[in-house]
Amino acid sequence: MTEYFEVLSRDGAARVAELRLADPLATPALVDDVVADAGGLWPEHRDVPEGSDDELTVLPHRGLPAGTADEVAESFAVDYPDVDYPSAAVVNSEHVRACGADAYALSDVQGFLGHARGLKDAVLRAKDAIPEDAALYLSGAATPRNVAVLAYAGVDLFDADRAITLGTQGRYLTTDENHFLEDLDELPCACEACRQPRDEFDRSDCVDHNVAVLEAELARVRGRIRDGRLRDYVEGQARQDQWLTALVRELDQQYGYLEARTPIYRNAHMDATTEDTLNRVEIQRFAQRVTERYRNRFDAPLVLVPCSATKPYSESQSHYQFREVIQYRAHVASITSPIGVVPQELELTYPAQHYDTVVTGEWTDGEVAFVAEVLERYLASNDYPRVIAHVPEDYREIVERALADHPDLDVEFTVADHPTTDESLANLGRALDGESAYGKRERQRNTVKAMADYQFGAGAGDELFGDFEVTSRYPKLQVRADEPPSSGDDQNAAPQLATMVPNYGTLSFTLRGARRWLDSAVPAKRVEIDAFVPHGSVLAPGVVDADDDIREGDEVVVEGPEAFAVGRAQTNGAAMVEATRGEACTVRHVEER
Repeated sequence: MTEYFEVLSRDGAARVAELRLADPLATPALVDDVVADAGGLWPEHRDVPEGSDDELTVLPHRGLPAGTADEVAESFAVDYPDVDYPSAAVVNSEHVRACGADAYALSDVQGFLGHARGLKDAVLRAKDAIPEDAALYLSGAATPRNVAVLAYAGVDLFDADRAITLGTQGRYLTTDENHFLEDLDELPCACEACRQPRDEFDRSDCVDHNVAVLEAELARVRGRIRDGRLRDYVEGQARQDQWLTALVRELDQQYGYLEARTPIYRNAHMDATTEDTLNRVEIQRFAQRVTERYRNRFDAPLVLVPCSATKPYSESQSHYQFREVIQYRAHVASITSPIGVVPQELELTYPAQHYDTVVTGEWTDGEVAFVAEVLERYLASNDYPRVIAHVPEDYREIVERALADHPDLDVEFTVADHPTTDESLANLGRALDGESAYGKRERQRNTVKAMADYQFGAGAGDELFGDFEVTSRYPKLQVRADEPPSSGDDQNAAPQLATMVPNYGTLSFTLRGARRWLDSAVPAKRVEIDAFVPHGSVLAPGVVDADDDIREGDEVVVEGPEAFAVGRAQTNGAAMVEATRGEACTVRHVEER
């Protein structure tokens, strides 16, 4: 059981955690000063050390290199003892097994360091075998240039061995380059070691510099994880070395690994600066849900419009002009990179209002291909009488590609030069002549149902709410049951089922709404707890079981012998069950049984 490593926040596979020593250490971090190695068992037997709360004790071990045969690994496997102090076990990435340690150090690092697929495979094998709240330790691997990507992959603990070795060889490390010391006319750093004349700076100073830059980079990584913006940084940092670029792309192909660890929404904005952004879990998840879960409920033509720099789109000047012309006579969907297609009902739903992208006036081939594919899938899953494409010329190829597989669907392009010119807006108005407008009540109800579909599954909006009333004003709509209040309810209002959360474009349930969710055909996400009444939050030790498909940020129903509650997941379902420390979910409403 992991006792001395507690995950505090997550950003995909990366975590900020606390190595709970007498003097706690925030990770990802260097552990040189807190590791006590009890030594290898190859030359002789070693007794289990007494250990200490002041340090992470690496238990007596047999390190096996990369490529060790299964029978050899089995013959020389170490039975690690159960100790009551912070401990680390040394394991081979191809033969990992959990043994109750707080950290697991991979002995075959040098066999895959610099090899993207090999490192990805090693990390995924290790993470699959060790507990969710145990640390992964790579020794002799970290440099200022690679440590951000290694942390993004899921590594928690490092040492400065590689940076020190390279420093003694006269290699001056930075976050973007490894320099030969003799090639530097001046020192591009202001650390303590570099605050001296260049001709006095020697290899011992180079070691001090390398370690200082590595520590500073890890502090930057921890800050990025806490802010939920490590991926933004990694997309740029990975460009500093070809194998790091390859590693990020290898990880992007492991959608299941990253998706399970990626929250449904974040507080931070997303910087879409490279084509690799198209492969982010948040982007792929949004495209998947829009094309598989969302269903248009308006009996009207589709008007495709370009996105806007202002988010949400409806608050932009250009979309205000479109809306004034359309007058709710059509259903509007925005085309954008890197998101794909955003129906008007989901413009608040993460990440549709949470991204900034590079605007050059030209689309890359990758962007055109991705957005066209999403639009084609969207049109295939929704029934429109016709399509009006009110988009500039550079969007036209996307629309034409998407419609190539829909020859029976009429499309009309209405932009003469720019979407907001008088001529273009007049063309848009004429294209909608004779169409009937839909009302405010229909817009609000369809928005709620679309959010429910996106959040809980295809058809959830109709199944969960049926006939319902909408009160309050957009974007803070309240969903109320179309039924009389029962005892204990406000007798002057219909019972409330859910509330719209405008920051993330999601729905949050009341207790009545949670019960309706449980009673419906829509799969609920359940957290089973022990016999207590939670207030504020549920900690991992109190969780008995949780659904595997729960993701951080998901709405969850919390049930136990003494309580029924509804709230939000603070981690994924597997971590709730496996972890021995940390917060599993927050509780919004609770009722004692």
